[in-house]
Amino acid sequence: MRPKIVQEQTLQLKMNQSLIQAIHLLQFSGVEMIEYIREVSKENPLIEEVSFDYEINSFKQANPTSPIGEINQPELTMYEQLKSQLYAINVPDDLRSSVLFGIDSLNEDGYLDIDMDSWAKQCNITADRVEEALRWIQMLEPKGIGARSLQECIQLQLPDSGSLLAELLADHLDWVAGENIAEISNHFHLSEEAVANILKQIQSCHPKPGQLLAANETEYIIPEAYIYEENGNWNISFYKWHAPTIEMNESYRNLQVEEKQAANFLKEKFNQVNWLQQAIQFRSNTLEKVIEKIVEKQRMYFEHGAFMLQPLTLKEIAAELDVHISTVSRAITNKYVQTRHGVIPLKFFLQSAVKQRNGQQTASFVIKQLVAELINGENKEKPLSDQAIKNKLRQEFGITAARRTVMKYREQLGFPASTKRK
Repeated sequence: MRPKIVQEQTLQLKMNQSLIQAIHLLQFSGVEMIEYIREVSKENPLIEEVSFDYEINSFKQANPTSPIGEINQPELTMYEQLKSQLYAINVPDDLRSSVLFGIDSLNEDGYLDIDMDSWAKQCNITADRVEEALRWIQMLEPKGIGARSLQECIQLQLPDSGSLLAELLADHLDWVAGENIAEISNHFHLSEEAVANILKQIQSCHPKPGQLLAANETEYIIPEAYIYEENGNWNISFYKWHAPTIEMNESYRNLQVEEKQAANFLKEKFNQVNWLQQAIQFRSNTLEKVIEKIVEKQRMYFEHGAFMLQPLTLKEIAAELDVHISTVSRAITNKYVQTRHGVIPLKFFLQSAVKQRNGQQTASFVIKQLVAELINGENKEKPLSDQAIKNKLRQEFGITAARRTVMKYREQLGFPASTKRK
């Protein structure tokens, strides 16, 4: 067959630079967007400095009682906290450097992350001196620091437990993990009550004591908008950093450049500013529409609180706004709004539904809250089973939920089964 040229018309969807940047910018929070613009401005002389530091700091100072207003305090690391405790105990001067080396050799959970021979070699001391240095470390708080295994970690936290615990942890850790009271009772010739007390002591120990000294990083949460009620209407007020205005450097606007390379450079930077402005406008318009739709759909929540939260999905919002689901997903990512109930992530307002027999739907969050209330208010001597919680939801609140759904929500809330809540 002879080759021939055929003209064929096809329809293809291609994304230009402006659309690509708009999608990229949509998933940024307002503060992240400003940081992004600052980075771009470092390479683009046409962009005047865009800064909202004053407004953001003013916002933090005006909201001292909310998480937004919290000021990050410098926190000591686990290693620094342990070393600071050495001043309160009399570590021999000739052993202090070895003790410091041992502290630096702990992992983040507080366990020794180096073998004793390597420690001795690194510090040029004997094995006996290494054991002594380790004992000094294991005297520090919290108890369990400097352990070489989970068994040793528990024993350090229960120093008066005796040989029975040592044997139990060394040879029968699976019985402990499975709370096999009968096996332990038969093997050690103890009453089940005594075994239950031992297991309770073990469970009170922290398996990763180093985490108790972990520095908690406080992050500022800066909302995109403030939702408030006025004259019976719910209004949305967007903060300045929600849609920053990029000012062009006027000295470049009318600059005449004859050299081709310089002219191409300026053209590229002008296009970059234009794309960025369009991307900011796209982000702003999309986010405003999404938040407006959320306020419309969750009006009962804003008026009456969390128990009136309604089922709402990405698909539902996307359909009503006539946009793709991924657009809505990007628009709500890492975005917050300030309400009279606090600073809330937009994702919170999207709730899956549990269908009722009467055809109505209840938001999963509401059911979780009711499960938590029922468990917190139960008789601790006779804790509610998942079936009992299911029955109470139906009888007291008219909510029909499967037992496995109740179990799933209970586990997500961090409540153990009823047999372990006595």
